[in-house]
Amino acid sequence: MSDTDTPVWFISGCSTGFGRDLATLVLEKGGRVVVTARDAARVADLVEGREERALAVALDVTDQAAIDRAVAAATERFGQIDVLVNNAGYGYQASIEEGDDKEIREQFDANVFGLFALTRAVLPVMRKQRRGHVINITSMAGLVGFPGSGYYAASKHAVEGFSDALAVEAAPLGIKVTCIEPGPFRTDWAGRSLRQTPTRIADYADTAGARMKNTAAISGGQKGDPKRAVQAMVEIALTDDAPRHYVLGAVANDTVLSRLKQRISEIEAWGAKGRATDFPEG
Repeated sequence: MSDTDTPVWFISGCSTGFGRDLATLVLEKGGRVVVTARDAARVADLVEGREERALAVALDVTDQAAIDRAVAAATERFGQIDVLVNNAGYGYQASIEEGDDKEIREQFDANVFGLFALTRAVLPVMRKQRRGHVINITSMAGLVGFPGSGYYAASKHAVEGFSDALAVEAAPLGIKVTCIEPGPFRTDWAGRSLRQTPTRIADYADTAGARMKNTAAISGGQKGDPKRAVQAMVEIALTDDAPRHYVLGAVANDTVLSRLKQRISEIEAWGAKGRATDFPEG
């Protein structure tokens, strides 16, 4: 296989969690990877001894200039980007009423606007190639909202809607789009990287407050295996029939399917009255 036949992956947020595990696996399988983190020194070990196939680049997805530099470095080094994995982001929990405006905006800058900007920067490369796969790491929260995670869910719902549109626009150009929607996995999401605004209003103690306590309690004991998750990502990344939605973990699959069935049932129950709001025919 020539170098140009070996896919090039560009992965954001590789210092910890899914990003680090995914970059490690792709490199172990002989792939070429642009490994990124806000501090490139935190991913230097992934590149060591693999310099011919790996490139460590500093990337803060909230900084357009940093995005432009990172994509330029990737194309200068490898000449192509075949798989973009938008992994950078983090969790934020609060009741809706007690959400902190600064925290909310910073989360959207990372989880939403940063993802949008990085995707826009990579699309010209994929469009020129007439091939590529954009993989967005969203969450089961991109399909289901939970108490205490309303703003996080909103950020992931935004990415899902964006991905729906991108999938239609990019398909004729040979570009696929997949959202990876994990449930609870043993990453650092619920640990060091999670931000919270504690619930102090008693009326939310049994909803948002209870969920935030439960998130902390299960951290480190989640059922999801990150190593198996990234293996699943690698398996679908280069397939022709890659799914638009890939829900990972039993908890996420059971929860999402149940909620979607409820939603369909509700829409059908109210469908006649909803249809009746059109102008009368004739």
